[in-house]
Amino acid sequence: MFGNSFIPSQAHSLTASTQQIAGYDSVAASEGISSPLGDMFVPADSVTEGVLETINNSESWWEWLVSLKSLLNIPLFTLANTSVTLMSLVVFILLLTGFVMGASYLKKILRDRILPRFVQDEGLQYTLARMSQYSVVVIGILISFQFLGVDFTGLAVIFGFLSVGIGFGLQNITSNFISGLIVLFERPISVGDRVVVNGIEGDIEEINIRATKVKTLENISIIVPNSDFVSKDVINYSHGDPTFKLIIDVGVAYDSDLDLVLQALDEVASESTSVMKRRKHDIHLRSFGDSAWNMKLIVWVPNVKNRYTVQNELNQAIVRKFNERGIEIPFPQRDIHIKTGKNPLSE
Repeated sequence: MFGNSFIPSQAHSLTASTQQIAGYDSVAASEGISSPLGDMFVPADSVTEGVLETINNSESWWEWLVSLKSLLNIPLFTLANTSVTLMSLVVFILLLTGFVMGASYLKKILRDRILPRFVQDEGLQYTLARMSQYSVVVIGILISFQFLGVDFTGLAVIFGFLSVGIGFGLQNITSNFISGLIVLFERPISVGDRVVVNGIEGDIEEINIRATKVKTLENISIIVPNSDFVSKDVINYSHGDPTFKLIIDVGVAYDSDLDLVLQALDEVASESTSVMKRRKHDIHLRSFGDSAWNMKLIVWVPNVKNRYTVQNELNQAIVRKFNERGIEIPFPQRDIHIKTGKNPLSE
């Protein structure tokens, strides 16, 4: 930075000063007095040796920095008519890594702190946070390539050739990626929804670029390709409305008092704290079975995710209520009639 003349000139000035101090010390010694400079400075030989050692170290460091700079500027390859050096590649990787990590951190901040204050829908919160993350990553990729000095018109030609390979060898990955964008924008499913896909019931936990994570009722995580949510039939119990109509089937004996049965089922629904009160429950006698009247208790559950718990509570309440009222829940019965007489085959 200071040029090659800096180190010799500084060494010459320091040597001259040291020789002048040594002359003062010799005159003072011949007169029999002590030199004040002698107490302040070290001998000239020691200073000269220290200066020369410092100069040699500085030259070594300077040569090492020049060598490192030359190494980093060595061209590695050419991309879109642009020479890529080791330094530009390292900076490109650091920039890209920084943008990816920053995008993940931004998504976490948006989901946990910012979006819950303004958006109540959990699925919409996830979509906005995820799209913000993707936007930051795309901007980071563009800035990183611009730092490399790559012309995007040249990259367009390269991506055109790559698209042919994608069309033949990466069809599933491309399909899942596009399906993931469709799921995020159209929102047929959202994070937190209760769905049934491929015969599996569970809750949507995370929607990624390639696949979606579903947590089953047995607390098992299943990775489902995004294309399955676009091309196949999917049951979404929570889409637009989390409430659920729960139907409880129960049979009563034919000799039961129908009015007493209706009253007992009505009390079960009214006394339950797990069913909705603003949506009236209903009781139907749907059919006459072989051994019983087939009754149906219809109630509304606030959250479909709790339907199995509510069903269990209502079933237990029905058994207890029927026992209190003396109402019988019959089991299947068959009457067998045996006729006695001569066997015609024995004659």
